[in-house]
This record gives sequence, structure tokens and C-alpha cells, in this order.
Amino acid sequence: MKILILRFSSIGDIILTTPVIRCVKKQVPNVQVHFATKNAFVGLLNNNPYIDKIHGLGEDKKAFVNELKEENFDLIIDLHHNLRTFLLTFELRIQRYTFNKINFEKWLKTFFKIDILPYTHIVDRYLETVEPLGVLNDSRGLDFFIDAATNLDGIKMPEHYFVYAIGGQHNTKKLPLPKQVELLMKIDSTVFLIGGKEDVDAGEALHLECRHAINLCGQLSIQQSALLMRGAAQVITHDTGMMHIAAALNKSIWSIWGNTIPGFGMTPYYTENGLNSVYDEIPENPKSIILQVDNLKCRPCSKIGYNKCPKGHFKCMNDLNFNKVFHE
Repeated sequence: MKILILRFSSIGDIILTTPVIRCVKKQVPNVQVHFATKNAFVGLLNNNPYIDKIHGLGEDKKAFVNELKEENFDLIIDLHHNLRTFLLTFELRIQRYTFNKINFEKWLKTFFKIDILPYTHIVDRYLETVEPLGVLNDSRGLDFFIDAATNLDGIKMPEHYFVYAIGGQHNTKKLPLPKQVELLMKIDSTVFLIGGKEDVDAGEALHLECRHAINLCGQLSIQQSALLMRGAAQVITHDTGMMHIAAALNKSIWSIWGNTIPGFGMTPYYTENGLNSVYDEIPENPKSIILQVDNLKCRPCSKIGYNKCPKGHFKCMNDLNFNKVFHE
């Protein structure tokens, strides 16, 4: 049986599909697992031993479709579930399993604050998609495989350090600079700042305020960032893809939530034994502490994010209190 898994973007969403990849490969007899994503994200999966072949979507969409047609797949597992994947499946004329995006429930919660969210993690909803194949959750969490050739040569590595992933696709998912300074001034260890090229200036501004914060934004690949996080005592991150890579590496995480909420099902995902939750905090799981402003009526204001707070006050970030996490 030859199966194609679809998830075109983005970093975090692709990492969250890895339990499906692994469980399908290990539990479906004589299966070939192919994965299709955008070219920009192929590197996330290059070292995954549970994938037989990766198909990258570039500018030439016709060539991409023709490449997939030549594979003669038996089944598509659509973990993106949008118009593009619907049209692709229609063109390939292949049976498709799709996952529940709970878009209606998210819309009600976002715009009318009506809460009928299922409070199930997106990984579990991904895995529900492949239950007709007899595939079950093996409770091994997420996967991220660091290339053996990856190194951090040139970076002076202290014995004990933190990593703070300061980036975020939208500003309303990121702490403003004064709150970042407030957070880092409570940490008596070296803190490596990681992010993309778009985060370089923000990292430098933070370094000027907190000299123990070393700005590596724009300098590391995703593989190098993962290697750096693997050795960290603690990973601090916004609601971004690096949070999910850190969870795949089984790291202790402080995740910071602004306009989005854990109830959408995208919290750090570990393994079984009561450690997975989309609720506010997980007392029995010391690996994951969620930092958020509770009972804020305007939150969530979006299921994704904005360039700036629609209300102008940005209370979901400005009112965060860090004392509790440091006390614990």
C-alpha cells in the first residue's frame, strides 16, 4: 500500500504530523509512506526514517502534480484540509482521509466567545484521521531528527543555559520588548536568543538590555537551533513552530500565549500518562508550563494573529505575570 500524507505548511504544523507518519509506517503492513510539503519545509523531514519519499511543492505546480500522479498512490491522508489539497486530491482521483480542523468551533470562540471547543490536541485529531487503517497512537510523542553532521562550532557553550525562541509569525503572538526584558532579568543564566533573519534587530535590542542574552537570531539553521535547544536546561518560546520542535526533543518548555489560546489544541505535545493537555496548565507535567493571562474577555481575538492588538492595549501580553513560574 502506498500512502501520501499532505501538509504543506508550516514548521509547527508539520512537526505535529510526525506521530501520524511514524504510526502509519510502523502499524500498516507493507506500506510506503510519502509526504508532500512546500520546498521550504522539506528540510524538516529529510532525516525522518519513517518517510520513504518526500515531494516538494515549488513554483511549477503542474510538474508537482505530474510527479504525484506517477506514484499511483492508494490513499491520501490530508492533514492540511484546505482548498488546495481538495483540488489536488480531485485531480489525482484518489481516496482521501481528512482531519477535523474544528474551524467552526474556533470561529465561535474567537468572534462570539461561545466555547464548544472539543479540547482535544491537534495531534490526536490527526491520528483520528488514520483510525480506519487500524492505526493507533503509540504514545511516543513528536519526532524531530537532527542531522548527525549538525554542529555549533564557534559558539561558546556554557554548562548551563536557557534558549528563548523570540520569533513569531504575528506580533500579537510575541512578547513586547519591555516584557521580554522583565522575563530575562529574572534568569540568572546565559540565555541564547534564536529566531529568523526577521528577528535579528529584536534580538539585538534585547541583548543591549540584557547582556546575558546572546543574540543568535538569523545565524542558525533549524537543525542548529534544535541542537542548541537539545542541550538547554529550559526552552522559552511563544506559540510557534520552535515550541513543537522543543517538545519533540522532550525539553522542558515555558510557552507564552498572547492572542491565541491553548484550547485550540496546539500546546506542547509529549507522551501519554496524562502529560498531554490543551488546558491552562498541567500540574503533573513539569515539562510544560503555559504562561497566559486568564479570563481576558477579548482573548482569543484571532485563531492566528495580528500585526498589532486590535484593542490597542495588548493586555494578553502586557499583563502577564512571571512570578508564578519562577516561584514554582
